[in-house]
Amino acid sequence: MSGLRDRMNRLRGEASAKDTPPVQNLSAVEEPAMEIAESERLSPDWEEIGVKLHVHEIGSFLIRKTVYQADHYHGLHALGELDAASAGLASFHPGAPNGAASERILFLDLETTGLGVGAGNVPFMIGIGYVKNGQYVIEQTIIRHPAEERAMLAYLTEKLTDFEYLATYNGKTFDWPLVQSRLIMNGLGRNIWEPKHLDFLHPARSIWRNTLASCRLSHVEEERLGIRREDDVPGSLAPQLYFQFLADGNPAPLEGVFRHNETDMLSLACLAIRFGHLLNGTISSYIPLPEEPEELVRTGIWLEKMGRYELTGNLYHLAENSEAAKPSTLLMLAARDKKAGNWNRAVLLWQKAVLRSNQHFGASALEASIELAMYYEHKLKDYGAALAYASTAFEHIQQSSRLTRLDSKKRSELDALRNRMARLNRKREKQLL
Repeated sequence: MSGLRDRMNRLRGEASAKDTPPVQNLSAVEEPAMEIAESERLSPDWEEIGVKLHVHEIGSFLIRKTVYQADHYHGLHALGELDAASAGLASFHPGAPNGAASERILFLDLETTGLGVGAGNVPFMIGIGYVKNGQYVIEQTIIRHPAEERAMLAYLTEKLTDFEYLATYNGKTFDWPLVQSRLIMNGLGRNIWEPKHLDFLHPARSIWRNTLASCRLSHVEEERLGIRREDDVPGSLAPQLYFQFLADGNPAPLEGVFRHNETDMLSLACLAIRFGHLLNGTISSYIPLPEEPEELVRTGIWLEKMGRYELTGNLYHLAENSEAAKPSTLLMLAARDKKAGNWNRAVLLWQKAVLRSNQHFGASALEASIELAMYYEHKLKDYGAALAYASTAFEHIQQSSRLTRLDSKKRSELDALRNRMARLNRKREKQLL
């Protein structure tokens, strides 16, 4: 807190030296003014971006409220889909007695002065979203100086208990711990609310980590939610624009920060819709299933993790029979079957992985060959077939060593295969006697 206050005071001093409008007194963070005139008015600059003064019993802060109708489309999804999709989100917390009705979900996204959840990082803007009377409401609160933080947080705490679920993107690691820290530092207590967290970063990584270049929210929403941001202020610039406002008192640059945060709040709702539809088994009723075989498999694996085993069959079938399925994708399917004891299907998938790697015998083909060697050795006692697969893997590693220098991992693999081949030769000879 002291570091932020020093920086704000320094910026205020620099602004005064340039004859710019003064920033309000930033001292006494823990003791905001108790008497605030009801007639206080904001400059027209604030009103132009839809911001109003909110007077709380312990202080004041600024707030911007935007209401979206249920038929508003943000990318591929209408916000009204949240009502039907939210039921599936209960799978994040099995056994929850009240399900996950859309009216019980609070969406949260912060804009902060820095990174991390330490004392020096302050949320200067808090965005929340919720469903009320069939509409999606976004409230964005912002502080003009540190003395307003306590009132802003007090307002947030009054909202929290109306909800049961908290929806964020990386909120388990960042947003929610930071809010809890600021509540404690402002004397508002701890453990005020214990939500059932819906952190959509985790399923995003589970499903898209290999099929998308990045799992940043801005990239996910563009590639999978059909959302195109225009003239968007990157979140990384938000602190700089806020400090610029503190220096010169001009709120105009903050309009871009409000729009960025508002889009984040809409995208959070659309992620809730997307994952809710997946968990309900109704995704294909709203948008086509993904085309990438690996994404189909990873979606199925995530659904199984969430306890929705009955929804995975079609996904795996589409992936397995796709000509675009890579050997690595076939290995993921084979691993499932091996674990379940479906050996015949696993063998077919391993063999298919090897065949599709004829032109480039990479790590996936090597793993499939070793799996086949183990299967024929231990399950069928067919030492000749096992030796053939082990030898194929050995030869390809040796061949690649002529092109690139072997690292310690490859040398270990060669040694293991050499020992396996020697053992298989002994077993085969003994079997022929």
